[in-house]
Amino acid sequence: MENRGKNVQAVVCTVAVGAALLLLSTTTPSAALAPTAAGPPTPAAAVPTATITIANFQFQPAVVALDQGGTLTVTNNDGFPHSFTSDAVDGADNPLFDVKIPAGASRTITAVSALGNGTYGFHCRFHPEMTGTLTVGTGGPVPTHVPAFEQPLVQPPRLSGKHLRIVMRKQKVRVLPHGPRTPMWTYGGSFPGPTIVRRTGRDTRVTFVNHLPRKVGAVTVHQHGGHQAAKYDGQPMDHLIRHGHRMTYDYPLVDAGKPLPAALRFYHDHRMGRTARNNWFGLQGMFLTTDPGDARRGLPHGRFDLPLMFTDRSFTQDNRLRNPFRKMSMPMPAARSMPPMAGMSGLAATDPSTLPSVGTKVLVNGRYAPYKYVEPGRYRLQILNASPFSSYDFSLSDGRPFVQIGTGSGLLPAPVTRQDILLGPAQRADVVVDFRHLEGTDVLLSSIPRTDGSTTGIGTRDAALMQFRVRGTTRQTARVPATLATIAPMRIPHHVAMTWTFGVSHDRHGAYWSINGKRYDPTRVDHRVTLGSTELWRLRNTSDLTHYVHLHEELWRTVSRDGRRPPPWERGYEDTWRLDPGETVLVAARFTDFTGDFMVHCHMLDHEDDAMMATFRVVPKKG
Repeated sequence: MENRGKNVQAVVCTVAVGAALLLLSTTTPSAALAPTAAGPPTPAAAVPTATITIANFQFQPAVVALDQGGTLTVTNNDGFPHSFTSDAVDGADNPLFDVKIPAGASRTITAVSALGNGTYGFHCRFHPEMTGTLTVGTGGPVPTHVPAFEQPLVQPPRLSGKHLRIVMRKQKVRVLPHGPRTPMWTYGGSFPGPTIVRRTGRDTRVTFVNHLPRKVGAVTVHQHGGHQAAKYDGQPMDHLIRHGHRMTYDYPLVDAGKPLPAALRFYHDHRMGRTARNNWFGLQGMFLTTDPGDARRGLPHGRFDLPLMFTDRSFTQDNRLRNPFRKMSMPMPAARSMPPMAGMSGLAATDPSTLPSVGTKVLVNGRYAPYKYVEPGRYRLQILNASPFSSYDFSLSDGRPFVQIGTGSGLLPAPVTRQDILLGPAQRADVVVDFRHLEGTDVLLSSIPRTDGSTTGIGTRDAALMQFRVRGTTRQTARVPATLATIAPMRIPHHVAMTWTFGVSHDRHGAYWSINGKRYDPTRVDHRVTLGSTELWRLRNTSDLTHYVHLHEELWRTVSRDGRRPPPWERGYEDTWRLDPGETVLVAARFTDFTGDFMVHCHMLDHEDDAMMATFRVVPKKG
């Protein structure tokens, strides 16, 4: 969806490969993904030295020619850190060059002098809509590595009892196909953590035990998209699980006496100032609520129902996770004076040792570039973007559409056919993919540059993510019915009870991410709601960067987007909305069952940790 967003943190291909990549389905993907000539025209003459200036989130010039062996310098005049990163990767799936450039700094890109003749796409890894082209010597196509898809897709262990126990501990897990296992902080010894599978409406109690390394400190667990008492909602500063301690969370899985809509939710750490770090190192897991009525409707089920968690990480040569947070301290949120850094967790923008939580490799259910053998039938893919910062525009390689049947909060009223699906951090999509009549072929699930024409929204990754290998036969009779779910009627007030403005504010210390002009303060309540009432809220983005806004606790509905009826895929229940710069979304909910404090925040976790969060309090009815 975005013409500017031709990022792109590529793990598999150059920009030139991207368009061709997504038109093909083949039994020999490596051959099918052979690179083609690069897109932008080559400048008239190469030079021995060149300089690229970054200003206003653009590479200037964006098309550069350089002699082979020449010197390239990149100067960052923005107040944000950027990177200068190759689209093409080497045989180890690492970018040919990847240099971080702090605000106000210059860097000589030494790896460029070793490049052979060719035309190389480049991008900023932190702002994937920033792109350009470097022609070295005589130019021409650049050979590129594509994933070998060497690992089978795995499903995390499943837990389905009424009383569950999950021990958080450090564990080495298999992430990359070769070399040592990766040490991670885990729920239950796996990454992702065990998938909690419960029939909706059935009370579920989960005891989390903190046996993580002592340096991790206290943690808290949020069931994203859930409806539970404030104590069990993953409070960022209260009801914490200290090292060596445990806490039992009660998830009733009902709302106003009725079962919650079945959906793929997830659970993750929600500790203030540590959320991005703790998620990055592994504290994430899926929470799948089920409804036997889905099978009766004819939807794919059993082995044809695949929960898929997508996230990204960067690794050292010995397969350890790189640490973007190694210099983090944790001041009280109200005392923060850090500038908004588009993805820096509690660190000054000029710190050259720091990276936002954006990884070079995309993982699916915790593994890099997996494959999955599927039968030639219909499959239900419940897709979760669990990345701390990155967005994906999901697409299938042969032009095959998705049929979206739900969000991360329940089924839609009716199915929606879509060629691609844009999901930001914490967003989910419930889709059906038809593999019938494809026996013997391989289909790629990829992320492509945004296609919605946005000129201001953040870009998406450009990478092949996993491979489906269609084999065998099936007698499956699954279908997608024309009607899916009934959204309960709600009398929506005409009056907007609260406006939440996501932007940048300033004080004597400088600029900072803010909601309604304020940093998060755990001692402050920003809005009070009466239990049992229905309220209409306005979500507004006045900053120059996309935000993904998450509202806790209730079954939220999208009333309008920029003054218009929401698109069909936003007409069910939601909990996280994309807000591109200048966008406004109206949402509504009825506040049921629980009083107490709940959160509003950006789910780009670096922004959340930099205090882009606020508190609303549900209070009892008077009298």
